[in-house]
Amino acid sequence: MSDRLLTYAQALREALEQAMADDPSVIVIGEGVPDPKAIFGTTSGLIERFGPNRVFDMPLSENGMTGVCIGAALSGMRPVMVHQRIDFSLLAMDQIVNNAAKWHYMFDGQASVPLVVRVIIGRGWGQGPQHSQGLHGMFAQVPGLKVVMPSTPHDAKGMLAAAIRDPNPVLFVEHRWLHPVTAPVPDGRYEVPLGAANILKGGDPDSVTIAGFSYAALEALEAAKALSSCDGIEVEVIDMRSARPLDSSTVCGSVRRTGRLLVLDPAFESGGVSGELIAQVTEDCFASLAAAPERLCLPDHPGPTSPYLSETYYPGPQQIAERVLRMLGKPLDLGGSSAVMQALARTGRHDVPHTSFSGPF
Repeated sequence: MSDRLLTYAQALREALEQAMADDPSVIVIGEGVPDPKAIFGTTSGLIERFGPNRVFDMPLSENGMTGVCIGAALSGMRPVMVHQRIDFSLLAMDQIVNNAAKWHYMFDGQASVPLVVRVIIGRGWGQGPQHSQGLHGMFAQVPGLKVVMPSTPHDAKGMLAAAIRDPNPVLFVEHRWLHPVTAPVPDGRYEVPLGAANILKGGDPDSVTIAGFSYAALEALEAAKALSSCDGIEVEVIDMRSARPLDSSTVCGSVRRTGRLLVLDPAFESGGVSGELIAQVTEDCFASLAAAPERLCLPDHPGPTSPYLSETYYPGPQQIAERVLRMLGKPLDLGGSSAVMQALARTGRHDVPHTSFSGPF
Protein backbone atom coordinates (compact mmCIF):
# COMPACT_ATOMS: atom_id res chain seq x y z
CA MET A 1 0.00 0.00 0.00
CA SER A 2 1.06 3.62 -0.54
CA ASP A 3 -0.23 7.17 -0.62
CA ARG A 4 0.44 7.80 -4.31
CA LEU A 5 -1.68 10.48 -5.89
CA LEU A 6 -3.66 9.27 -8.91
CA THR A 7 -6.44 10.81 -10.89
CA TYR A 8 -9.79 9.06 -11.02
CA ALA A 9 -9.02 8.08 -14.64
CA GLN A 10 -5.61 6.67 -13.70
CA ALA A 11 -7.19 4.69 -10.86
CA LEU A 12 -9.66 3.11 -13.28
CA ARG A 13 -6.87 2.23 -15.68
CA GLU A 14 -4.85 0.62 -12.90
CA ALA A 15 -7.83 -1.43 -11.77
CA LEU A 16 -8.32 -2.70 -15.32
CA GLU A 17 -4.65 -3.53 -15.80
CA GLN A 18 -4.39 -5.40 -12.50
CA ALA A 19 -7.59 -7.36 -13.15
CA MET A 20 -6.42 -8.34 -16.63
CA ALA A 21 -3.01 -9.39 -15.29
CA ASP A 22 -4.63 -11.54 -12.60
CA ASP A 23 -7.33 -13.15 -14.73
CA PRO A 24 -6.95 -13.99 -18.44
CA SER A 25 -10.73 -14.18 -18.77
CA VAL A 26 -11.04 -10.39 -18.31
CA ILE A 27 -11.42 -8.58 -21.63
CA VAL A 28 -12.13 -4.92 -22.44
CA ILE A 29 -14.35 -3.90 -25.34
CA GLY A 30 -16.04 -0.67 -26.31
CA GLU A 31 -16.30 2.35 -28.55
CA GLY A 32 -12.86 3.95 -28.60
CA VAL A 33 -11.13 1.56 -26.19
CA PRO A 34 -7.91 1.27 -28.29
CA ASP A 35 -8.24 4.84 -29.62
CA PRO A 36 -5.28 7.18 -28.83
CA LYS A 37 -7.49 9.03 -26.33
CA ALA A 38 -8.28 5.64 -24.75
CA ILE A 39 -11.60 6.57 -23.11
CA PHE A 40 -10.04 9.64 -21.46
CA GLY A 41 -6.92 7.68 -20.60
CA THR A 42 -8.66 4.90 -18.69
CA THR A 43 -7.64 2.20 -21.19
CA SER A 44 -4.30 3.60 -22.35
CA GLY A 45 -1.56 1.03 -22.87
CA LEU A 46 -3.83 -1.97 -22.36
CA ILE A 47 -3.80 -3.12 -25.97
CA GLU A 48 0.01 -2.83 -26.05
CA ARG A 49 0.32 -5.03 -22.96
CA PHE A 50 -2.48 -7.55 -23.47
CA GLY A 51 -2.90 -7.53 -27.24
CA PRO A 52 -5.83 -7.22 -29.64
CA ASN A 53 -7.35 -10.52 -28.51
CA ARG A 54 -8.26 -9.01 -25.14
CA VAL A 55 -8.70 -5.29 -25.91
CA PHE A 56 -11.21 -4.49 -28.65
CA ASP A 57 -12.82 -1.58 -30.39
CA MET A 58 -16.41 -2.20 -31.40
CA PRO A 59 -18.83 -1.03 -34.09
CA LEU A 60 -21.63 1.40 -33.31
CA SER A 61 -24.06 -1.41 -32.63
CA GLU A 62 -24.73 -1.14 -28.93
CA ASN A 63 -27.51 -3.67 -28.65
CA GLY A 64 -25.78 -6.32 -30.74
CA MET A 65 -22.39 -5.89 -29.09
CA THR A 66 -23.90 -5.98 -25.60
CA GLY A 67 -25.45 -9.31 -26.60
CA VAL A 68 -22.01 -10.51 -27.72
CA CYS A 69 -20.59 -9.54 -24.31
CA ILE A 70 -23.42 -11.34 -22.50
CA GLY A 71 -22.66 -14.44 -24.53
CA ALA A 72 -18.96 -14.11 -23.71
CA ALA A 73 -19.80 -13.78 -20.00
CA LEU A 74 -21.98 -16.88 -20.12
CA SER A 75 -19.09 -18.71 -21.77
CA GLY A 76 -16.66 -17.98 -18.95
CA MET A 77 -15.24 -14.60 -19.90
CA ARG A 78 -15.44 -11.45 -17.76
CA PRO A 79 -16.05 -8.60 -20.22
CA VAL A 80 -15.68 -4.95 -19.27
CA MET A 81 -17.77 -3.10 -21.83
CA VAL A 82 -17.56 0.66 -22.40
CA HIS A 83 -20.62 2.45 -23.76
CA GLN A 84 -19.08 5.83 -22.94
CA ARG A 85 -22.17 8.00 -22.36
CA ILE A 86 -25.03 6.41 -20.46
CA ASP A 87 -27.34 7.80 -23.16
CA PHE A 88 -25.85 5.27 -25.61
CA SER A 89 -26.69 2.35 -23.33
CA LEU A 90 -30.38 3.00 -24.02
CA LEU A 91 -29.76 1.32 -27.37
CA ALA A 92 -28.82 -1.82 -25.41
CA MET A 93 -31.64 -1.60 -22.86
CA ASP A 94 -33.21 -4.91 -23.90
CA GLN A 95 -29.93 -6.80 -23.56
CA ILE A 96 -29.03 -5.22 -20.20
CA VAL A 97 -32.47 -5.38 -18.59
CA ASN A 98 -34.09 -8.48 -20.11
CA ASN A 99 -31.03 -10.69 -20.54
CA ALA A 100 -28.02 -9.75 -18.39
CA ALA A 101 -29.97 -8.76 -15.28
CA LYS A 102 -32.38 -11.71 -15.33
CA TRP A 103 -30.24 -14.64 -16.44
CA HIS A 104 -29.15 -15.73 -12.96
CA TYR A 105 -32.76 -15.73 -11.74
CA MET A 106 -34.31 -17.40 -14.78
CA PHE A 107 -31.86 -20.29 -14.68
CA ASP A 108 -32.15 -20.82 -10.92
CA GLY A 109 -28.61 -19.66 -10.17
CA GLN A 110 -27.01 -22.21 -12.49
CA ALA A 111 -25.65 -19.49 -14.79
CA SER A 112 -24.63 -15.88 -14.31
CA VAL A 113 -23.45 -12.93 -16.38
CA PRO A 114 -20.22 -11.43 -14.93
CA LEU A 115 -20.39 -8.31 -17.10
CA VAL A 116 -19.31 -4.75 -16.25
CA VAL A 117 -20.77 -1.94 -18.36
CA ARG A 118 -18.96 1.38 -17.95
CA VAL A 119 -21.00 4.50 -18.72
CA ILE A 120 -20.43 8.23 -18.28
CA ILE A 121 -22.87 10.87 -17.07
CA GLY A 122 -22.58 14.60 -16.48
CA ARG A 123 -22.50 18.02 -18.00
CA GLY A 124 -20.02 20.34 -19.65
CA TRP A 125 -18.93 21.77 -22.97
CA GLY A 126 -22.39 21.79 -24.54
CA GLN A 127 -23.25 18.12 -24.00
CA GLY A 128 -26.92 18.94 -24.37
CA PRO A 129 -30.03 16.81 -23.93
CA GLN A 130 -28.71 13.59 -25.55
CA HIS A 131 -25.21 13.36 -24.05
CA SER A 132 -25.49 14.46 -20.41
CA GLN A 133 -28.39 12.58 -18.86
CA GLY A 134 -28.17 10.93 -15.46
CA LEU A 135 -30.18 7.79 -16.18
CA HIS A 136 -28.75 5.64 -13.40
CA GLY A 137 -32.09 5.73 -11.56
CA MET A 138 -33.74 4.04 -14.53
CA PHE A 139 -31.31 1.12 -14.36
CA ALA A 140 -31.38 1.04 -10.55
CA GLN A 141 -35.03 -0.02 -10.76
CA VAL A 142 -34.02 -3.38 -12.27
CA PRO A 143 -33.55 -6.39 -9.94
CA GLY A 144 -30.43 -8.39 -10.76
CA LEU A 145 -28.44 -5.35 -11.87
CA LYS A 146 -26.03 -3.48 -9.60
CA VAL A 147 -25.58 0.24 -10.31
CA VAL A 148 -22.50 1.77 -8.70
CA MET A 149 -21.13 5.31 -8.96
CA PRO A 150 -17.93 5.98 -6.99
CA SER A 151 -16.83 9.59 -6.52
CA THR A 152 -13.18 9.26 -5.45
CA PRO A 153 -10.10 7.75 -7.12
CA HIS A 154 -9.69 5.31 -4.22
CA ASP A 155 -13.23 4.03 -4.58
CA ALA A 156 -13.07 4.06 -8.39
CA LYS A 157 -10.20 1.57 -8.36
CA GLY A 158 -11.58 -0.60 -5.56
CA MET A 159 -15.14 -0.68 -6.85
CA LEU A 160 -14.13 -1.45 -10.43
CA ALA A 161 -12.03 -4.34 -9.13
CA ALA A 162 -15.01 -5.58 -7.12
CA ALA A 163 -17.36 -5.14 -10.08
CA ILE A 164 -15.12 -7.21 -12.36
CA ARG A 165 -15.06 -10.04 -9.81
CA ASP A 166 -18.80 -9.88 -9.20
CA PRO A 167 -20.63 -12.88 -10.70
CA ASN A 168 -23.51 -10.75 -11.98
CA PRO A 169 -23.85 -7.63 -14.15
CA VAL A 170 -22.74 -4.24 -12.82
CA LEU A 171 -23.42 -0.85 -14.39
CA PHE A 172 -20.39 1.29 -13.49
CA VAL A 173 -21.33 4.97 -13.65
CA GLU A 174 -18.65 7.69 -13.97
CA HIS A 175 -19.33 11.43 -13.91
CA ARG A 176 -17.16 13.12 -16.54
CA TRP A 177 -16.02 15.78 -14.04
CA LEU A 178 -14.55 13.08 -11.79
CA HIS A 179 -11.86 11.85 -14.20
CA PRO A 180 -9.29 14.59 -13.36
CA VAL A 181 -9.93 14.48 -9.58
CA THR A 182 -6.69 13.54 -7.76
CA ALA A 183 -6.37 11.74 -4.42
CA PRO A 184 -4.30 9.03 -2.69
CA VAL A 185 -4.73 5.54 -4.12
CA PRO A 186 -2.98 2.38 -2.83
CA ASP A 187 -0.82 0.63 -5.41
CA GLY A 188 -1.81 -2.87 -4.33
CA ARG A 189 -4.88 -4.84 -5.31
CA TYR A 190 -7.94 -4.15 -3.17
CA GLU A 191 -11.72 -4.10 -3.44
CA VAL A 192 -14.34 -1.70 -2.12
CA PRO A 193 -17.70 -3.36 -1.39
CA LEU A 194 -20.50 -2.61 -3.82
CA GLY A 195 -23.57 -1.15 -2.16
CA ALA A 196 -22.04 0.43 0.96
CA ALA A 197 -22.23 4.20 1.49
CA ASN A 198 -19.30 6.12 2.97
CA ILE A 199 -19.42 8.99 5.47
CA LEU A 200 -17.10 11.67 4.07
CA LYS A 201 -17.60 14.14 6.91
CA GLY A 202 -19.19 13.78 10.32
CA GLY A 203 -21.78 16.28 11.49
CA ASP A 204 -23.31 17.65 14.65
CA PRO A 205 -26.57 16.49 16.21
CA ASP A 206 -29.59 18.55 15.15
CA SER A 207 -27.99 19.59 11.86
CA VAL A 208 -28.41 18.11 8.34
CA THR A 209 -27.38 14.87 6.67
CA ILE A 210 -26.43 15.40 3.02
CA ALA A 211 -26.46 12.21 0.95
CA GLY A 212 -24.88 12.72 -2.46
CA PHE A 213 -24.55 10.50 -5.52
CA SER A 214 -21.44 10.62 -7.73
CA TYR A 215 -19.98 14.11 -8.29
CA ALA A 216 -22.73 15.62 -6.14
CA ALA A 217 -21.03 14.07 -3.09
CA LEU A 218 -17.93 16.16 -3.75
CA GLU A 219 -20.04 19.28 -4.24
CA ALA A 220 -21.73 18.51 -0.92
CA LEU A 221 -18.35 18.24 0.77
CA GLU A 222 -17.32 21.62 -0.68
CA ALA A 223 -20.51 23.23 0.61
CA ALA A 224 -20.10 21.55 4.01
CA LYS A 225 -16.57 22.87 4.44
CA ALA A 226 -17.71 26.41 3.64
CA LEU A 227 -20.64 26.17 6.04
CA SER A 228 -18.28 24.96 8.75
CA SER A 229 -15.58 27.60 8.27
CA CYS A 230 -17.91 30.54 7.67
CA ASP A 231 -20.98 29.81 9.80
CA GLY A 232 -19.88 27.08 12.22
CA ILE A 233 -22.52 24.70 10.84
CA GLU A 234 -21.33 21.07 10.88
CA VAL A 235 -23.41 19.01 8.47
CA GLU A 236 -22.80 15.32 7.81
CA VAL A 237 -21.88 14.30 4.25
CA ILE A 238 -22.46 10.78 2.91
CA ASP A 239 -21.16 9.52 -0.42
CA MET A 240 -23.82 7.00 -1.45
CA ARG A 241 -21.41 5.24 -3.90
CA SER A 242 -24.20 3.00 -5.20
CA ALA A 243 -27.71 3.45 -6.55
CA ARG A 244 -28.46 -0.28 -6.34
CA PRO A 245 -27.98 -1.71 -3.75
CA LEU A 246 -29.10 1.47 -2.01
CA ASP A 247 -27.56 1.81 1.45
CA SER A 248 -30.40 3.56 3.27
CA SER A 249 -29.33 2.07 6.62
CA THR A 250 -26.19 4.24 6.75
CA VAL A 251 -28.30 7.28 5.91
CA CYS A 252 -30.85 6.37 8.60
CA GLY A 253 -28.07 6.06 11.15
CA SER A 254 -26.97 9.58 10.29
CA VAL A 255 -30.48 11.02 10.24
CA ARG A 256 -31.08 9.64 13.73
CA ARG A 257 -28.32 12.02 14.85
CA THR A 258 -29.00 15.04 12.67
CA GLY A 259 -32.78 14.93 12.24
CA ARG A 260 -32.73 16.27 8.68
CA LEU A 261 -31.95 14.87 5.23
CA LEU A 262 -30.96 16.51 1.95
CA VAL A 263 -30.39 14.18 -1.02
CA LEU A 264 -28.32 15.30 -4.02
CA ASP A 265 -28.49 13.51 -7.35
CA PRO A 266 -27.09 14.63 -10.75
CA ALA A 267 -30.26 13.41 -12.45
CA PHE A 268 -33.83 14.50 -13.05
CA GLU A 269 -35.82 14.97 -9.86
CA SER A 270 -38.89 12.89 -10.69
CA GLY A 271 -38.67 9.12 -10.52
CA GLY A 272 -35.02 8.96 -9.52
CA VAL A 273 -32.96 7.41 -6.74
CA SER A 274 -33.25 10.60 -4.67
CA GLY A 275 -36.96 10.00 -4.17
CA GLU A 276 -36.39 6.31 -3.46
CA LEU A 277 -33.80 7.08 -0.80
CA ILE A 278 -36.12 9.60 0.85
CA ALA A 279 -38.95 7.04 0.78
CA GLN A 280 -36.82 4.36 2.44
CA VAL A 281 -35.52 6.74 5.11
CA THR A 282 -39.02 8.01 5.82
CA GLU A 283 -40.30 4.45 6.18
CA ASP A 284 -37.45 3.30 8.40
CA CYS A 285 -36.74 6.27 10.68
CA PHE A 286 -39.67 8.67 10.38
CA ALA A 287 -39.67 9.39 14.12
CA SER A 288 -36.10 10.75 13.89
CA LEU A 289 -36.96 13.41 11.31
CA ALA A 290 -37.22 16.94 12.67
CA ALA A 291 -38.25 18.26 9.25
CA ALA A 292 -39.40 16.92 5.90
CA PRO A 293 -36.56 15.42 3.80
CA GLU A 294 -35.62 17.40 0.71
CA ARG A 295 -33.80 16.70 -2.55
CA LEU A 296 -31.77 18.85 -4.91
CA CYS A 297 -31.56 17.45 -8.43
CA LEU A 298 -31.81 18.58 -12.03
CA PRO A 299 -34.99 20.26 -13.28
CA ASP A 300 -37.48 18.02 -15.00
CA HIS A 301 -36.69 19.11 -18.53
CA PRO A 302 -33.90 18.12 -20.94
CA GLY A 303 -30.45 19.51 -20.30
CA PRO A 304 -29.68 22.60 -22.40
CA THR A 305 -26.74 22.88 -24.77
CA SER A 306 -26.44 26.66 -24.54
CA PRO A 307 -23.95 27.91 -21.92
CA TYR A 308 -26.37 30.72 -21.08
CA LEU A 309 -29.19 28.31 -20.28
CA SER A 310 -27.04 25.67 -18.58
CA GLU A 311 -25.66 28.19 -16.07
CA THR A 312 -28.90 28.06 -14.06
CA TYR A 313 -29.85 24.47 -14.90
CA TYR A 314 -27.29 22.70 -12.70
CA PRO A 315 -27.29 23.18 -8.91
CA GLY A 316 -23.89 23.48 -7.23
CA PRO A 317 -22.30 24.10 -3.83
CA GLN A 318 -23.94 27.52 -3.43
CA GLN A 319 -27.39 26.06 -3.95
CA ILE A 320 -26.57 23.21 -1.56
CA ALA A 321 -25.50 25.66 1.15
CA GLU A 322 -28.62 27.77 0.61
CA ARG A 323 -30.81 24.68 0.98
CA VAL A 324 -29.04 23.68 4.20
CA LEU A 325 -29.49 27.15 5.67
CA ARG A 326 -33.17 27.10 4.77
CA MET A 327 -33.67 23.67 6.33
CA LEU A 328 -32.05 24.92 9.54
CA GLY A 329 -34.17 28.07 9.58
CA LYS A 330 -31.15 30.32 9.10
CA PRO A 331 -31.33 33.69 7.29
CA LEU A 332 -30.82 33.32 3.56
CA ASP A 333 -28.49 35.60 1.62
CA LEU A 334 -29.98 35.34 -1.84
CA GLY A 335 -27.77 38.18 -3.05
CA GLY A 336 -24.67 36.10 -2.40
CA SER A 337 -22.84 38.61 -0.21
CA SER A 338 -22.48 36.44 2.90
CA ALA A 339 -19.14 34.82 3.74
CA VAL A 340 -20.33 31.32 2.85
CA MET A 341 -21.77 32.44 -0.50
CA GLN A 342 -18.58 34.31 -1.33
CA ALA A 343 -16.49 31.28 -0.38
CA LEU A 344 -18.53 29.15 -2.79
CA ALA A 345 -18.74 31.68 -5.63
CA ARG A 346 -17.49 30.37 -8.97
CA THR A 347 -15.12 32.25 -11.22
CA GLY A 348 -14.57 31.60 -14.88
CA ARG A 349 -16.55 29.15 -16.99
CA HIS A 350 -19.40 27.32 -15.29
CA ASP A 351 -19.35 24.31 -17.65
CA VAL A 352 -16.03 22.98 -16.33
CA PRO A 353 -15.24 22.03 -12.73
CA HIS A 354 -12.05 24.11 -12.62
CA THR A 355 -9.80 26.09 -14.93
CA SER A 356 -7.34 23.24 -15.50
CA PHE A 357 -10.07 20.87 -16.70
CA SER A 358 -9.11 19.25 -20.02
CA GLY A 359 -11.73 16.56 -20.51
CA PRO A 360 -13.44 14.25 -21.00
CA PHE A 361 -15.38 16.06 -23.68
